[in-house]
Amino acid sequence: MHGLAFFLFLIIVVLTLIITYFASKRTRTTSEFYTADSSLTSWQNGLAIAGDYMSAASFLGIAGMIALAGFDGFFYSIGFLVAYLVVLYIVAEPLRNLGKYTMADMIAARFDDKKVRGVAALNTIAISIFYMIAQLVGAGGLIKLLLGIDYIYSVLIVGILMTVYVVFGGMMATSWVQIVKAVLLMVGTFIISIIVFAKFDFSLIKMFNEVKTATPLGEAFLNPGNKFKDPLDTISLNLALILGTAGLPHILIRFFTVKDAPAARKSVVHATWIIGIFYILTIFLGFGAAAFVGYDKIVAANPAGNMAAPLLAEALGGDFLFAFISAVAFATILAVVAGLVLSAASAFAHDFYSHILRRGQATEKEQMVAARWASVGVSILSILLALFAQKMNVAFLVSLAFAVAASANLPIIVLTIFWRRFNTTGAIAGMLVGLFSALLLVFFSPNVWAPEPGVAILVGEPLFKLANPGIVSIPLGFIASIVGTLLSLKKADSKKFDEILVKANTGIKELTN
Repeated sequence: MHGLAFFLFLIIVVLTLIITYFASKRTRTTSEFYTADSSLTSWQNGLAIAGDYMSAASFLGIAGMIALAGFDGFFYSIGFLVAYLVVLYIVAEPLRNLGKYTMADMIAARFDDKKVRGVAALNTIAISIFYMIAQLVGAGGLIKLLLGIDYIYSVLIVGILMTVYVVFGGMMATSWVQIVKAVLLMVGTFIISIIVFAKFDFSLIKMFNEVKTATPLGEAFLNPGNKFKDPLDTISLNLALILGTAGLPHILIRFFTVKDAPAARKSVVHATWIIGIFYILTIFLGFGAAAFVGYDKIVAANPAGNMAAPLLAEALGGDFLFAFISAVAFATILAVVAGLVLSAASAFAHDFYSHILRRGQATEKEQMVAARWASVGVSILSILLALFAQKMNVAFLVSLAFAVAASANLPIIVLTIFWRRFNTTGAIAGMLVGLFSALLLVFFSPNVWAPEPGVAILVGEPLFKLANPGIVSIPLGFIASIVGTLLSLKKADSKKFDEILVKANTGIKELTN
């Protein structure tokens, strides 16, 4: 076990528990639990969004992918960043103006139907669980690599911490853990990038020229096609990344933590700058790892390249920088899983329990108890699934989460705001078709099936050839919404649409004739 890294891990844990202690004193109502009582500033929320979004997959995965596959690794950075244009221009303000605690609140503002709310909550829980299993499995493997702690105990440590943050501190604790993580991640990434750039005499031309000879790929390192061979698969992946972010529940609920729509819009602008700078810096991490760590050493530590950034830190700054970057990676995981627990628990407690089971009659105290127990339940379920998924290649779960979010959530959000004829039948059809088409296509994809044993979960020829289903499932989500609406005998309430249109664009809550 690396002693210094373990010590910095403990500092992160103590710091986040102190944050949770103070946050718990300000978390007594459902509004405080779900949204921190909308008390965050746009800057704070922008940092929290960045902290929520820049996962271990971004920090460790993209750096490793660029180091091993060159240009193709940067595809993820582009997709993750461009996604925020969709969030900024289409989702942020209408969601803040129409919603209260969850995405289902926004849909229910137009369609006051339990089935619509129930299906929206089902999508939220499914996406959050898929995403969380991937994060927990990754956390278990990463902590085992960094500290030598057994996988089971690693998952349990992360699982218990995320439960404590959410149950006691709610959105306030989750937000500040994400803010601290975002600052640490940006500081760590910036320090390494500056050291790498200095090694190349602060010359981009020299850096690009030298990495062309630093990997087995040679000059092909800077060209596309090293990892993604099928152009259709590349397009499908980027569609899911760009459109999926606007449907991710743990990102969407962040817009309720600020006081109004202008603050939500500014949050996205702040987050986009932070995320944009971070993803540009991943080039320095990837190129630095390729040049100063080397292909063989990166692959020997982890075949997927996940240890590229910590190994680069060790090569450049010795034990202390390695320990610091490892602690940052740990904080990154904690921040993301806490946000996921909160989004899934909100959907269960607020949408299922309060609105469907109790028909909106639950008291404030009953809602708080339900929210906390839902957080515990979601955490236990995710930990158990992550323990069973230890040997599984779970990379497909992340692509599945983005694909479901883009296929099942985004069409409904867009059509709810912009299509006058859209009705409840179309909303339910779009959400269900988007959810199940993405699930089925991933099940029959190369992520699950491969002819060679050990490559995927099952042995056999995949029926669906693309690794990401987005290029098929996203259009299916829109088509099902439109066809369901047109075939339904139930007509849309035109007056209600006018009301929603005004509210979504102005934030005016009560309209008079």
